[in-house]
Amino acid sequence: MKRRTLVQAAAAAPFATLVTPSARAQAWPEKPIRLIVAQPPGSGPDSIARLVGEQLAQKWKQAIVVDNKPGGQNAIGAQAAARSPADGYNFYFATSAALVTNPYLFKSLPYDPLKDFAPVGMIGRVPFVLAVNPTSPAKSLQEFIAEAKANPGKVTIANEGPKTFGGMMTRLVASQLGVQVNAVPYVSIAAAVTDTVGGQTEAVMGDVPALIQMVKAGRLRPIAVTTTKRVTGLENVPSLSEAIPGFDYAGFMAIVAPAGTPAAAIQRFNRDLDGVLSDKEMAAKLLTVGPITEGAGTPEQMAAFLQAEHARWAKLTKEIGILPE
Repeated sequence: MKRRTLVQAAAAAPFATLVTPSARAQAWPEKPIRLIVAQPPGSGPDSIARLVGEQLAQKWKQAIVVDNKPGGQNAIGAQAAARSPADGYNFYFATSAALVTNPYLFKSLPYDPLKDFAPVGMIGRVPFVLAVNPTSPAKSLQEFIAEAKANPGKVTIANEGPKTFGGMMTRLVASQLGVQVNAVPYVSIAAAVTDTVGGQTEAVMGDVPALIQMVKAGRLRPIAVTTTKRVTGLENVPSLSEAIPGFDYAGFMAIVAPAGTPAAAIQRFNRDLDGVLSDKEMAAKLLTVGPITEGAGTPEQMAAFLQAEHARWAKLTKEIGILPE
């Protein structure tokens, strides 16, 4: 009897070893999840984080607590996320500024975007658009370029500032087109849009969600988008790549976790995030507030994407003469 008991125990042991990790993975999450957002409540990223978070909360039967930590060009939120416990219950809803561009704009940061975070999954890309006031003589991108060449430094383009995505796109476009423009910085994209609609500036460079309502109302005329692919809702608007071969830039939003977060939590989050983003109704909702999603991808794909973006932005900032400050 003793021998039979030992044999049965030995036979059962491998099975127990195989089942336990799977059971633990399926048990996650066992408590509410904290999602840090580096923008204030009501902002675009905050709205998107809450929209996605609601769907994930329903899947997991656990609350997702959005923790807003705005300020410092995303640095405050990113630092808080990087220093959070890597226990599988702390995640960061990050933008391209936090994960890619900040290191090329600031001499020192309280976090390392590549070392302090583990990729989880992409939310989507956010194209930018160059639009003019309807009274502008430029009816197309080609006419806008011609006007800028004929009047060096006089064509005004509103943006959020030299160290924002829109500001850098303004300088990059001017550099690659070989024209001089007057880039006018504003404290927010909303203020930049308001002045362009009012005629104080001729054009504005901003993300599609910030401009789309004024475009639909006919108060702004879009003349180019920053992505190679044409943008849903702006299908008749050409890409800047038609004037600048290979031009393809967009902001992005993604989920990352503190480095050292258990792989099981990351894989489960990634799988369910992809399921949420792959839903056609959800994708349509996201389009109304920001990103164009193609699913979450894999953590490995996101890691490769981030490495490539860092190489690209290192080159871009040198080209347009931006130095870390």
